[in-house]
Amino acid sequence: MQLIVSASLILAIVIWGVLAPDSLASVFDTALAATTRDFGWFYLWVVLGLVVFALVLAFSRYGDLRLGGEDDEPEFSLGSWFSMLFAAGMGIGLVFWGVAEPISHYGAPPPGIAPNTPEAANAAMRYSFFHWGLHPWAVYSVVALAIAFFQFRKGGSALVSTSVQSLPWAPMKRLGPVVNVLAVIATAFGVAASLGMGALQINSGLNALFGLPVGDASQVGIIVVTTVLFLASAVTGVTRGIKWLSNINLALASLLALAVFAFGPTVAIIDTFTTTLGSYVSEFVRMSLRMTPFRDSGWVSGWTIFYWAWWVSWSPFVGLFIARVSRGRTIREFVLGTMLAPTLAAFVWFSVFGGTALHLQIMQGLPMADAVGADVSTALFSLFDALPMAGLMSGIATILVMLFFVTSGDSATLVLGMMSSGGSENPTARVKIVWGVLISGIAISLLLAGGLKAVQTATIVFALPFTVVIVLMAVALWRGVRDDHAEDRRRERELRRRMRSLVEPPPAP
Repeated sequence: MQLIVSASLILAIVIWGVLAPDSLASVFDTALAATTRDFGWFYLWVVLGLVVFALVLAFSRYGDLRLGGEDDEPEFSLGSWFSMLFAAGMGIGLVFWGVAEPISHYGAPPPGIAPNTPEAANAAMRYSFFHWGLHPWAVYSVVALAIAFFQFRKGGSALVSTSVQSLPWAPMKRLGPVVNVLAVIATAFGVAASLGMGALQINSGLNALFGLPVGDASQVGIIVVTTVLFLASAVTGVTRGIKWLSNINLALASLLALAVFAFGPTVAIIDTFTTTLGSYVSEFVRMSLRMTPFRDSGWVSGWTIFYWAWWVSWSPFVGLFIARVSRGRTIREFVLGTMLAPTLAAFVWFSVFGGTALHLQIMQGLPMADAVGADVSTALFSLFDALPMAGLMSGIATILVMLFFVTSGDSATLVLGMMSSGGSENPTARVKIVWGVLISGIAISLLLAGGLKAVQTATIVFALPFTVVIVLMAVALWRGVRDDHAEDRRRERELRRRMRSLVEPPPAP
C-alpha cells in the first residue's frame, strides 16, 4: 500500500511537470519561498541541534555501544566504508560545486560584505566550508544512526519509520506509513535531481574533451548509458559493485585534488585552508544561527536554508544506505566516521578547487566568475583550462562525475528497494531494476520538460515535514541508547555479583 501511494504521488508530479512545467515551477517556487521565509529559523535550530546531539552522543558514555551484537564485526574495512558513505553522501555535489560555489559567493557575498573584495573571498570560502561541513553530515549521521541502532540492536526493520514507531506515544504508532511515503518521495526526487545535475556536468566534460553537443539529446543519452551501468552495479550487490566503484571514486578524487594542488598555487591553497578553518571555527555559532531580520536579503534563504532543506530531503536515502553498511561499528566510531572524516575531506576539496579558482580570479585576472555565470556545470573545466595537463584532468573529472553518478544511482536503487521490500537488507535484482528505471525516467522526463529545477524545489518543500520526523528520530535514539546502556550496566552488575558469589566463601554458620 505504501509503495502504491508513493509511486502514485511521484507519477502525478512527473506528469504535472511534463504537461505543465511552468505551473509546477510556479506552485513549488511559491511553496519554497514561504517555507524558507517562515521556517528558516526552524531549519537553523534543528540542524545545529543535530550537530550538538551527534557529538554529545559520540563522546558520552553511550559512545561504546555497538550497532549490533557485542561480537559483531564491521562488514567492510574502514577505507571501503568511508568510500561508500562519501560517494553516496555528497561526492557528485562536491565535484559540481567545488569551484562554482566559492566563485558565486565572491561575486554575491553574504549581506554586509562588498562583492569582489578580499573580504568577499574569505567569506566565500568560509561559507563553502559551512555549507558542506559538520552540519549536513550531522543530519545524515543522526538519521543513519537511528536506523542502524533500531535495526541492529533492536531487531527492527531497515525503515525510516522504525525508530519513530518505538516512541511510547500512541500517535507515533500510526505515523509509520506516512513517514515511509515521505522518505520514498524525497529519495526518488532527490536522486532524480542529482542524476540530472550529473548529466549536465558529464555533458560539459564531454563537450570540452570531444566536442559533444550540449543539449537534451546528449543528456538523455548520458542518463540512459549511466543507468545501464548503475543497474549492472546494483544487481551485483553492496559487497562487490558498490564497494568497488566507491573505492575507485575515492582514488580518482584524491588523484585529481592532488594534481590541482601540485599544478596550482600550492602555498595559496595551504594558506586558504588554514585561514578558512580558523574563521570557520571562530564564526561557527554565528553562521549556524544567522538570519537577516533587519535586512531585505534573500542570501541566507537562497543558500543556507536551501542547503539545509536539501540535506534533510536526502537524509532518508543517505541514512538508510549508511546504516546498511555500518553494522558492527560503535556509536563513537560511527559518528566520527560519518561527521568528522567527511567534513575534513570536504574542507580539503574546497580549499584545493575553490581556493585555486579564487586565486586565478583575483591574483591572475582570469575570468572564472564569467565562466560560472555563463554555465555552472562548466566551472570545473574552466579551472582546468588554466592549469597544465588540462585535457587529462578534464578527462579524469568526467570519469569521476560519471562514477559518482553510478554510485549514487546504484545506492539509491538499493535504498528504494529496501523501502519497498519491508526493510530487506538485500532486495531482489528485479526490485532494484524497477526503481533504477523509474528514477532515470523521472530525470529524463523532467529534463525534457525543463522541470529539473522544479523537482529540486519540490524536494526541498517535502523536506519541511521530514525535518520534524528527524527530530522524533533523535528523541527515539536518545531514549534507546539510554535504556540499552542502563540494561548493559544492570547485566554487568549482575555478572559481577554472580562471580563474587562463586569465589567468596559462604558466611560462617
